[in-house]
Amino acid sequence: QEAKISENPLLLAAVRSGSCPKQPPEDSVQQKTESDIAPLSSHSRRRRQLKVEYVKEEDDTQMKREHWEPAEWRKQLDHIREMRSHRDAPVDTMGAEKCYDHDVPAQIKRYQVLVSLMLSSQTKDQVTAGAMERLRAHGCTVENILATDDETLGKLIYPVGFWRTKVKYLKLTSTMLQKEFGGDIPDSVEGLVRLPGVGPKMAHLAMDIAWDQVSGIGVDTHVHRISNRLGWTKKTTKSPEETRKALEEWLPRELWSEINWLLVGFGQQVCLPVNPLCSVCLNQHNCPCAHKASPVKRPKSASPHSPRPISHKKKTESDKVEPSSPVSLSLQKKRKNNKESAHKEDFCAGHSQLYLLGLTASFHTQTRGQC
Repeated sequence: QEAKISENPLLLAAVRSGSCPKQPPEDSVQQKTESDIAPLSSHSRRRRQLKVEYVKEEDDTQMKREHWEPAEWRKQLDHIREMRSHRDAPVDTMGAEKCYDHDVPAQIKRYQVLVSLMLSSQTKDQVTAGAMERLRAHGCTVENILATDDETLGKLIYPVGFWRTKVKYLKLTSTMLQKEFGGDIPDSVEGLVRLPGVGPKMAHLAMDIAWDQVSGIGVDTHVHRISNRLGWTKKTTKSPEETRKALEEWLPRELWSEINWLLVGFGQQVCLPVNPLCSVCLNQHNCPCAHKASPVKRPKSASPHSPRPISHKKKTESDKVEPSSPVSLSLQKKRKNNKESAHKEDFCAGHSQLYLLGLTASFHTQTRGQC
């Protein structure tokens, strides 16, 4: 007891004063013990909350692991680079990067890049390059385009696709550039798509070529078609804009600028819209659409890729006469007249027989009366 008293200063002071406090009951000690344990239970609850946050971090890690990308896209891309190593496709010599003057101020260069992109819509590179050559000889600046009448401007850009509509777009865009941007083109995708006749593909390509800034992937019909054939989209896309969003979800950003001219030239030379040359393609063994039938749309008869019709059936003289030809119509009319005349003869013969029978019957009746 003395040892316990010496350890407790309160008890020691009470002993010295002569008044020893009573020993606290066991219930109170038990209550204190429970009250002392209470904070521990709240602390354990806080630790359970921390455990929930840890589970959430595991979920985020699992979501990152589920990031989708095509199975063999790097191998396919290397094959396309090898097939495009010569750079002899139309886009390499007549694309938007080759259709502007190099000895003019930067502002005029950017305007000519935008004009070439506007003319390239629904038009082959050869036609676009010819139209840009005539415009540059005429003077492809904002001031000259606005000063040129619609008829002359139409003759300069003809025969690009929808040339009448593009004449209006060129005038409206040039007016907007002069009033709002001081004759220069906008330096953002949002500003470019506000211009009449400029879509997302043109805007991203203009940012890359004119401003040397990669803002997105320029997806045209070639990039749209080849991406779906190679399986570079998680699901089949129906428009170039859907393809652009699908590609940007997984394709590394450092490849966004390269992928356009790679796939465009590849689509012009090998992966054609109709009858693709799968037999010479290096991706024929890892492409989901290799050696499959072409789309339903058939090429024109004058196209060099259009197949020649082969007929194994020998034609006879009767097959040469078409049902709708004048000869067949005359034959049908003659047969019809013959049938009608035959019916008339049968009808007349029947009436004559009935007439003879009637005369015979009347003769017998008269003979009986006389008898």
